[in-house]
Amino acid sequence: MNMRKKPGGVLGIVAVTAALALSLSGCRGDSGGQGGGGSASSPGITDSAITLGITTPLSGATAGPGKCTVAGVSAYFGAANAAGGVKFGDGKTRTVNIKSYDDAYDPQKSLANFQQMVSDNVFAATAGLGTPTNRAFRDAAISQKVPQVLVMTGDPLFSDRKQSPWQLGFVPIYQNEGGAFGKLLAKSGAQHKVAILSQNDDYGKGYVAGFKEAIQGASNISVVGEQTYEATDTSVDAQLTQLASSGADVFFNAMSITPLTIAALQKAQQIGWKPSWFLPSNTSSPTAILEPGGAAAYPGIYSVSFAKAPQSPAFAKDPDVVKFLDELKKYGNYPDMPAFPHCMWSYMVGATLEKAFQNMKEPTRDSFMTALRDIKDLKAPLMLEGTSVNTTVDGQPAVSSVVVQKYNGKGYATAENFG
Repeated sequence: MNMRKKPGGVLGIVAVTAALALSLSGCRGDSGGQGGGGSASSPGITDSAITLGITTPLSGATAGPGKCTVAGVSAYFGAANAAGGVKFGDGKTRTVNIKSYDDAYDPQKSLANFQQMVSDNVFAATAGLGTPTNRAFRDAAISQKVPQVLVMTGDPLFSDRKQSPWQLGFVPIYQNEGGAFGKLLAKSGAQHKVAILSQNDDYGKGYVAGFKEAIQGASNISVVGEQTYEATDTSVDAQLTQLASSGADVFFNAMSITPLTIAALQKAQQIGWKPSWFLPSNTSSPTAILEPGGAAAYPGIYSVSFAKAPQSPAFAKDPDVVKFLDELKKYGNYPDMPAFPHCMWSYMVGATLEKAFQNMKEPTRDSFMTALRDIKDLKAPLMLEGTSVNTTVDGQPAVSSVVVQKYNGKGYATAENFG
């Protein structure tokens, strides 16, 4: 059967309907083992197509980055499909179809979406944003042996092969990002007082743990205040006021909620507290967060990255960036300059999946997981110098290396030193 991409909005990009997915793969069963010759195809893959599912926030406070997780993958495989499809390791060429599901960053909806994916005969879940939402269906994915891979969470649980045999994270674990901040600050040599505000869950705890481990033994760094907030909170004004009284000159804000990050940047200015900031990679967008938050008022905003930023003048004519923006507009239904790094990350997810597809010898989930866990030193499109995809290390996600960057008013530039 010759399948072609259907035009339309993000929800329809490179997608097939449930009825079509069922007609293609509903009669096939999982091989149930590390396949030998003649193993039956797993659900969601035929001789001509494979269907992937993404449950991610497409509405609500995190809809901006959530839509990017669909747009980037759709752009990558939309272009691949238009060029004739992807050649798999079994010698067959297949189109890659994407089905997206809105979970509004609600774990219960995410679980329901996964159950719908199973009914829709999706081969694997991928690229979805969020720790609580991905955790919500992790056990079910393991029980039903459905790959849940290259997901947008820095939770190390997803890269622990023993605990999560059908999972793999994509972005660096929280500890790696927090550690990068700590190392930069510790090597500055100057005395610094640090205030910390963190999300009261594994996300926030992971960032703080990585930061504290990196500054351990550094006599020039002292943590003078710590506060937490809940992901459901609508304000952190009280915490900021308390932390401002500490006299800290560095603020480590381990926050994942876009509106709260903007409000925090604005509130700190209102109360006259202007420290240097450390922000996680997923809440450091120059256009969506820093500009409306008035970040230029601070002596320095630091984040980490592994992706080229299309907004940066340094990458304006970069061949990877030019190609990415063209395909994002043409196949990802995303005509604007990406406001969130998730657009670039999910495009890289597409390249990583393609590499796994090229190496999987049989049309089964087992063969796919084997191929996925054997990728080393892949320089996916848009990756910064010094970073690469490596899925061979147990306990680490596909991308484990980051580059610390400093906001320059338009985008970011690599920060060799703090200050």
